This record gives sequence, C-alpha cells and structure tokens, in this order.
Amino acid sequence: MHKIIKICLMASVFAWSAGIAHSAEETKKEDAAKVPEIQTSVTKHTGKFNGVTLKYTVSAGDTHLKNDKGEAVASIFSTAYTKDGVKNPAARPITFMFNGGPGSASLWLHMGVFGPKRIDVPSDAVNAGAAPYSLIDNPLSLLDVTDVVFIDPVGTGYSKVVGTGEGKDFWGLNEDAKSVAKFIQMYVTKNKRWNSPKYVGGESYGTTRTAALVKELQQGYNSMALNGLIMISSILDFQTTDGGSANDDPYVSFLPTFAATAWYHGKVDKTGTTLEAFVDEARNFAINEYSVALLKGNRMTDAERENILTKLSRYTGLSKGYLKQARLRVNEFRFMKELLRDEGKVVGRLDSRFTGTEEDDAGETFEADPSGYGISAAYTAAVNDYFGRTLNIEREERYEVLSGKPGKKWNWKQGQSWTGGYPALGHYVARGMRQNKDLRMYVANGYYDMATPFFGTEYTMAQYGLDQNRITMDYFEAGHMMYLHHPSLEKLAKNVRQFILDGAK
Repeated sequence: MHKIIKICLMASVFAWSAGIAHSAEETKKEDAAKVPEIQTSVTKHTGKFNGVTLKYTVSAGDTHLKNDKGEAVASIFSTAYTKDGVKNPAARPITFMFNGGPGSASLWLHMGVFGPKRIDVPSDAVNAGAAPYSLIDNPLSLLDVTDVVFIDPVGTGYSKVVGTGEGKDFWGLNEDAKSVAKFIQMYVTKNKRWNSPKYVGGESYGTTRTAALVKELQQGYNSMALNGLIMISSILDFQTTDGGSANDDPYVSFLPTFAATAWYHGKVDKTGTTLEAFVDEARNFAINEYSVALLKGNRMTDAERENILTKLSRYTGLSKGYLKQARLRVNEFRFMKELLRDEGKVVGRLDSRFTGTEEDDAGETFEADPSGYGISAAYTAAVNDYFGRTLNIEREERYEVLSGKPGKKWNWKQGQSWTGGYPALGHYVARGMRQNKDLRMYVANGYYDMATPFFGTEYTMAQYGLDQNRITMDYFEAGHMMYLHHPSLEKLAKNVRQFILDGAK
C-alpha cells in the first residue's frame, strides 16, 4: 500500500514538474513572440549644406538591445545620416543627438535645426495653427561637417521595451544612460566608427542624459573618449530649477529670465539700456542682493526689505504689492500667469515670447503652455510626413512624440548611496574633462527659456572646477527651442558647426 502511494506521489510530482517546464517553455515562446523583427529603411539622397553639395545615405531603423542571456529586451529606433564616399572615417566626425523629457522623441532637434529637412514655423512666436505646414530643405544642417545619428530612447518614437524587458530597466537616470550608451557602442562597432571623432548632444533633459553618458561611455573597461558635448537648454543640477519650501535656489536662477521676459513684453523701463545690459543688471542683483535677502528671511530690516521689493519689481515687471504678498518668492508658473494678467494673457514656459488666452484670468498658473501647443502639431505632422514620404518608413504603430509613460515611472535615484535631494550631474562632466584633455563643451542658452533658465546653467558651469577654457557659452534672443526664432536658428547652426570644426584643429 505504501509503495502504491509513493508511486502515485512521484507520478504527481513528475506531472507537476512537466507542467512547470511546459509553462516555462510557453512563457519563453510568448516572450519571444513579443520581440518584433528589426525594420530598417535605407534611402539615398543629395543635399546642399552650408554651400557644400554632397550625397548621403539615411538608415532609419531598429537596434535590439540584449541582456546577458542574449535575449532582446528593448528596440531603439534611430535615424542615421552618413556622407557617401568617405575614404577615411577617422577624419569624419559622428554626432549622436536626442531630445529630453524624459519621454520626448528626437524630432525637435531633427526637424527643427540639424536634419536635412526642417519644419518652418513662425519666427515671431505666433501659433503655427493647423496643416498644411511648410517642410523645407535645411541648408543649415550639419551634414557637411559631421554624420548625425538621431536617437529615440526607449519609450519614445518607435523605441520600446520588447521580449523579457521591463520599463523599469530603462526609465531612470542611470538606466536610460546605460541603454543609450550601449546603443552608441553597438552603432560605432557595427559601422566601424571607433576611431572617428565623436560628439554627443541633447536638448533639455537630453543634456542631463549627455552628462550621464560622459560617465557611462568614458569610464569602465570599454571606455570611449568623447570629443565634444553639445548642450542645448541645459539642466544638469536640478536644485537650480525645482523649487520647494526649503529650496530658494530656483528663485535666484529664474530672476534674470523673468527680467528678459518682462523686457520683451514691455513691462519694465528700457530707457537707456539694452536687453543684454538689463539682463546683466538682473544677474548682479540676483546673486549679490536677492540671494542674500532670501537667506536672511525675516532677519531683514524694513528698509532692506523695501529696497529688495523695489529692485525686484524693477527687474520682474511685477507690482511691489504682489511681490510682498509672495514673500519675495515668485516661481515661474506664478510669473507666467501674473506678468500679463492685466492684459488677459499668459506667457509661455518653453518660450516666454509666446502668449495665450485662457478661460479666466484669476488662476495661479496657466492652463497649458502656449509655446507648447503653438508648435507641437506642426512638428508632429512634419516628422510623420517626412518619415512616410521621404524615408519610406511604413509602420502601423504610432510615433511617440511626447510620451508620459517614461516620465511618470522615472527613477531619479542617482547612485547607491542616494537617499533624497536633487539630481546633480555637473560633476560627471567635470570628471570627464579631467580624464579627457580633448573633451570640450558647447552650451546654448535662450534668454526666454523658463524651463531651463540660463542663470541656473551659469551656476553649474561655474562649479566643480570645470575648465572654463573648454566651455563655449552662447546666448539667444529666443526660448528653450531657440531654433524657432529664425535668426537664432542660423546662429545656432553656424556656431555648432564651428564648434565641431574647431575640434579638428
């Protein structure tokens, strides 16, 4: 009897084990089914850039990232522009670019300034309206001096988690940098570009990613020394922009941008001065008087407070009464609503030249950013039209222009010992410069950028022992996406081109 029971139990165990094995095998097959085939479109073109006519190839498609088991866990979509007939790749730079968010695809830099085609939106901060839009040749593209690869990080564009991968493996400060670094290393290996001069550049959070990539690419066993960083509307140290009841840094960082915005909209006295001079006054006030006043708090005398209120009103265009009620602290969202409240308008965040009207004028902040909805439809139409008509990309899935999914789940933890506070990545760049004598940095700042204020960037660039001789700071009478403003577009393209050319000297 015991023998029969024992045999039955063993049979049950074998059946259970077989079921588990079968289940695991089925799961593995299901995961494999989640991995889409790699799609790539290769097209040939001719263009004229900076007066130079050249033939180039566009390779737009997927790269699968794999885990240690060789399983595909993510698919990254990129659009690579390479000059034809290059005999010596070591003499031809390659530049990797992306946008920010986190959660933004690369279409803004791609279709706005550095690609061979660009979307032409109004230069004077006027809403672009509805289709049709003008998609035109871009002679300002950098293809005469560098190959360019536009990268859509996981969760943006056509890039996505596949197979056994999970969003948490890619959506974070460190995770994102590791995946983009892996893509770059795979690209230069596959295309035999290890000995080419290499540049990495981004906009907004893309500059955060760039700083993290300096750490990921230049350190470790497979080190890749970079020739230059292109930082457009930079944000490396988040304590300079992310406000809180115990953080006064953003009030100081934003003040010169408030001054520029108030100047643009005619809310301050311009007599006998220029924009640059007025902004410089605001800088000096912000760092030498305003910062001290915030530090003193209630320890200020009545005379000191009155003096600060008077000057703060002069540089912001806001009333002394409002500033007094705000205890001298006005964040960017309050400012956007308050500056033109008497005109029934709000100003933009990405570009404070833009204005919009809302349901009522009594709110604390705007309903939506007029500099965002003023151009987003034009850029979305441009990239989809260009991909379909010019690059022959045919996909059923949507090209994710701005995905909220990565941002909502983003892991802001910076290191193993991180327990709170604000991410700070300026020291990554400083260390990268110390370890690589040829690493240089170009930094583009918009006076009217209220997402990543230029004074906050200036603070970062003055810290960490950064080599000032290898940093080029550039300023534009435009906002976060300074290339929306045609004179700034031309200046940005010209100066980035020169930055790359200077690297060859």
